[in-house]
Amino acid sequence: MDNSSRHTLFSFFNEVGIIAQLSRAAMEARLPDGLTLPHFSVINHLIRVKDGQTPLALAKAFQVPKTTMTHTLSGLIDHGFVDIRPNPKDGRSKTVWLTEAGKTFREDAIKSIDPDMTALKDAIPEEKFAEILPLLAEVRAFMDAYRD
Repeated sequence: MDNSSRHTLFSFFNEVGIIAQLSRAAMEARLPDGLTLPHFSVINHLIRVKDGQTPLALAKAFQVPKTTMTHTLSGLIDHGFVDIRPNPKDGRSKTVWLTEAGKTFREDAIKSIDPDMTALKDAIPEEKFAEILPLLAEVRAFMDAYRD
């Protein structure tokens, strides 16, 4: 890889990383006490991908140890956002299911960042975001497949 390509790709991921850090801080500042971005992220994943996954599958999806996912799920259970049920395919494992409260939490969390998103939309035209979404989705899909 030549230096120009290396610099471009590094700069791209550096910017994405900084954006992720800033957006995480903004989201966590608006979440109810006792809830963190990992809690929101698991709920969002279960809605975006599907619920009924095992804790191990969730840990793999988030690339965290199973113990970390178990801790995150415990917080979600305590708040009534997920239910843990026996796995109908394998009686030795459990599956994670969203509750109505979990779905409401996600919607409320997304609405809570409306002021931040409005400020962003006022500063940068929405069309620019629409233009780069396909590229970001392509990068995400490649990286998701590449890690396996």
